[in-house]
Amino acid sequence: MDAEAIKQYLADSPPTVVPLAIKPHFEALTDKEKLYAHHLSLASFAGTRIVLRQVSPESEPIYDFIVALHKQCSGDYSSLAKEAGVSSDDMQAYLDYAAQFLGNLGNYKSFGDSKFVPRIEPTQLKALASVSKATLELFEGFKDHIYTGDDVAKLHLGYPSSGHVSTYYPDSPGITKEEIAGVGDFLESKGLLPENTRIEKTTDGYNVLIASALTDPSPDERDLKESEWTLDDGKKVKLVFGDYAKEMKVIAANFADAQKYAANDTQANMMGEYTTSFTTGSLEHFKESQRWWIKDKGPEVEADIGFIETYRDPHGIRGEWEGFVAMVNKERTKAFGKLVESAPKLIPLLPWGKEFEKDTFLSPDFTSLEVLTFAGSGIPAGINIPNYDDIRQNLGFKNVSLGNVLSAKAPNEKIPFIKDKDLAVYQKYRDPAFEVQVGLHELLGHGCGKLLQETSSGKFNFDIDNPPVSPISNKPISTYYKPGQTWGSVFGPIAASYEECRAECVAMALSCDFSVLKIFDFGDGTEDINGEAGDLLYAAYLSMARAGVAALEFWDPKSRKWGQAHMQARFSILRTFLNAGVEFCELEHTEKDLSDLTIRLERSKILSHGRPAVEKYLQKLHIFKATADFAAAKKMYEDITDVEPFYENYVRPAVLKQKTPRKVFVQANTVEKGGKVELKEYAATAQGMIQSYVEREYV
Repeated sequence: MDAEAIKQYLADSPPTVVPLAIKPHFEALTDKEKLYAHHLSLASFAGTRIVLRQVSPESEPIYDFIVALHKQCSGDYSSLAKEAGVSSDDMQAYLDYAAQFLGNLGNYKSFGDSKFVPRIEPTQLKALASVSKATLELFEGFKDHIYTGDDVAKLHLGYPSSGHVSTYYPDSPGITKEEIAGVGDFLESKGLLPENTRIEKTTDGYNVLIASALTDPSPDERDLKESEWTLDDGKKVKLVFGDYAKEMKVIAANFADAQKYAANDTQANMMGEYTTSFTTGSLEHFKESQRWWIKDKGPEVEADIGFIETYRDPHGIRGEWEGFVAMVNKERTKAFGKLVESAPKLIPLLPWGKEFEKDTFLSPDFTSLEVLTFAGSGIPAGINIPNYDDIRQNLGFKNVSLGNVLSAKAPNEKIPFIKDKDLAVYQKYRDPAFEVQVGLHELLGHGCGKLLQETSSGKFNFDIDNPPVSPISNKPISTYYKPGQTWGSVFGPIAASYEECRAECVAMALSCDFSVLKIFDFGDGTEDINGEAGDLLYAAYLSMARAGVAALEFWDPKSRKWGQAHMQARFSILRTFLNAGVEFCELEHTEKDLSDLTIRLERSKILSHGRPAVEKYLQKLHIFKATADFAAAKKMYEDITDVEPFYENYVRPAVLKQKTPRKVFVQANTVEKGGKVELKEYAATAQGMIQSYVEREYV
């Protein structure tokens, strides 16, 4: 690869390392609550190696190298540099890489799925590795895979058949999309959920690897009594238990310990189901844990752990390990409580009729949390789970806003693409605007909507003889979900990004309602685009437009593939703003290379042009989802997220020149001493990040 092309894959220099501040909230817990939080944190972080193995084959040995090198020098990197004969700049380049690696739990960006490589030269990295036999052996194992290499496709996660990297299909470079889909459809027909599985192609068929502590659970412990089948083409499909067995055993044991400190029977039942699920590999027991989780309203310690989000599986159905443990911020939660109370009045404001909405809005728990532990490849600002449609439609869901993630700031952060005249308003209101956006996105965005389906043979959750009329075609709907189909199985690879886009558009539409802004203490509910509530709304629209521009960093020109679900969604919303007309939004520049690119967005036209454009787009997103109209949805979404030559050749290069490093968070550890739990925090530096992982011996 040429030097210019390699630049976009170099590790951040320096990465933005910030602390995940938690101490006051943790110290406010009782001793019993601290023990509960402690074991849940151990269970979460015990999945660290699962995440590493889900990213790339070389991620785990690189992790082991970082830990071993730190132990070798006892964290004294100045002495290590002298011993190895490397410069202080090279030492810093290594530390920058290590911090970014640990912040993403792998050598591919959690937000973008593209590889990042060290800025330290291979000879200098080998010099560091040569300080001990153990570190040199580890280095020899990954030295050919830590840098860019010559195969551009391997710099991105994706389908193996496209030349990309995916360890959801381990040791199976020849497995095709069609084979993955075929196995998935077969397992769906058997009723086996896919989130905790990986697929391995064998000489005579396929092994379905299931995460479980037990390598041979009994038929009664499994979700399916059968474990082997022969397909019509003669190939065998075999269930193989015990994927990540060592890790799952530690995880299950900590859930069993956490159960001893549960605050109530609901939490105890939830812990029991978690323990069974991670021991046997049963996702039906995991779903039961989620049903108990929804019933655990307003706990002092909130947590959800498992194979949750499916963004990184190229097929969009297998989950990445994730676990969070957090304390409730009661003050910030009050506004979210008011939003929940207002939800039944706000949903009718959205651009579709009641036929496309749940009969009853299932009022969720919506809390602002301060995160103690977030184990996984990256930390979001808000979460809406569980992702199982049958639970969401019938029992409900929970929304959480992660307060200390939202408020974490790096000093002197650059803000490209915002005009000088808008900077003051943008800087003052972007954080509260984002909190409003997260609330609307998670609660009403992911929480609204009905899937029209044939629930079982001949039974429907809508009037099949007099079907609802689509507001798009003005004709009765003709598509719907068939028995056994889910939203994820029908929309497949586009599902994650499409749903994020729908939720973002709900937030953009409803943030224009000044009664919503009043809930968050901005304005008195009166429409006033020039008042403080108008300032917040303006900052929200500017933020979304800016995110849409910055999103181009996460689109790869070689594969012509989006690497991040949220960013693909935000680019489509930017396009929607621009399509509303130059009188509303335009990208402006005077330089040919767009080095002075800024966004002009007219505050006075948000309500007259911006909101209607968003609502028109949102209506299509929603109706296509509700009616399982994948063909129409795919065409619309691919068209609006297509990166045309202007964006590819001019805007994207300007974005890459001004990109800002994504934050990586240094998290505290909990330590049990004499039956009590203490919190140990670390410096917000690369060394502090490494130290925090080194001290998790159970990983």
